[in-house]
Amino acid sequence: MVMMRTYDTEDGKTITTDSATYFVNIEVEQTPAYKKNTLFVIGLPEAKEIIKYAYKYDCTNVYFGTGTTFNPEDTEDYKDWDSVMCAVLDEGFWVTLDFDLIPYGPAVKELSCNGYDKFIPMLSIKTPDLLGWNYNTTVKLDDTDFGKTNPGVWCHRLHNLLDTERFTDWSEYKGDTFVK
Repeated sequence: MVMMRTYDTEDGKTITTDSATYFVNIEVEQTPAYKKNTLFVIGLPEAKEIIKYAYKYDCTNVYFGTGTTFNPEDTEDYKDWDSVMCAVLDEGFWVTLDFDLIPYGPAVKELSCNGYDKFIPMLSIKTPDLLGWNYNTTVKLDDTDFGKTNPGVWCHRLHNLLDTERFTDWSEYKGDTFVK
């Protein structure tokens, strides 16, 4: 997936491009990596290069799947992602993986990196027009079938999930520094 964005450059200019592989900024989303200096990775470059840039830009978190670029097609693709993320984790960095829960969730849960304390699975659940639902709307975290894999279900009022303490406005996504 191509990600057309506007970036600041290290020499103080601004560029708009779809050719970025990396950019650096402070994490603005409410995760355990919130406010950490973060290297955002588009696609899956080699681990050595990612680690080199993470050190160069003094990052403590590396964010994979930027721009919905986590899209493995087969077992080998999952192994490649797992290998790269584990190498970054082994260097002591936090690692965030942003992925669509459906269809990738079950396979991501089985990756080795899921066992690391500094791994943050960012379960992306696409939900357009959330504010269009009425006050009684409830989100149900369900199982695949009755009593199948979870001890029960969790129901949350959508209104309560839309807490302003957990909200990141689109305007917060600014000031990304393009990495050449």
